[in-house]
Amino acid sequence: MKRREPISHIMTNNVLTVSVTDDLQEVVDLLNHKKIRHVPVVEGDSIVGMISRTDMNRLTFSSLFEGQEGADEAILTMLSISQVMTHKPRVVKADQIIRDVAEIFTEEEFHALPVLDENDKLVGIVTTTDLIKYMLEQY
Repeated sequence: MKRREPISHIMTNNVLTVSVTDDLQEVVDLLNHKKIRHVPVVEGDSIVGMISRTDMNRLTFSSLFEGQEGADEAILTMLSISQVMTHKPRVVKADQIIRDVAEIFTEEEFHALPVLDENDKLVGIVTTTDLIKYMLEQY
C-alpha cells in the first residue's frame, strides 16, 4: 500500500458548483443530470457551503408520494440555497494525505469534502466513494 499519498491523487478535479445566489431547482437539475450526490456552494471564489442529495430529498415529497411534483416545485421556490446548505463546510487541503482524510470520514458524518489549494481556492472534491475505489486498487 502506498504511504503518504496526497488526497489530490484521488479527488475529482472538475468540480461542479452552484452559486449561493442560484435557485434550488438548479441544484436538483445538477444532481439529477450529472448523477452526483454533493455540490459545493460558492460565493465568488470562496466556498461557503455544501448541498447534498440527502439535503434535497428532505425537502421534497415526490420521492415519497406520487403526484407531488407541484408541492416540490413550491418548496424549491420558497427556499434559498443558503437556507438549505450546510454552512462553513469542513474542508481539506490538496496536500493532505489520504489516510488523514479517511480518518475524517470515519470520525465524522461527512461523505464528501471540498478540497482547497494553498490559497484556499476550491480545486476538487473527495468522497467516500473515491476513498473506497482507492482502497480497492490497493488489493
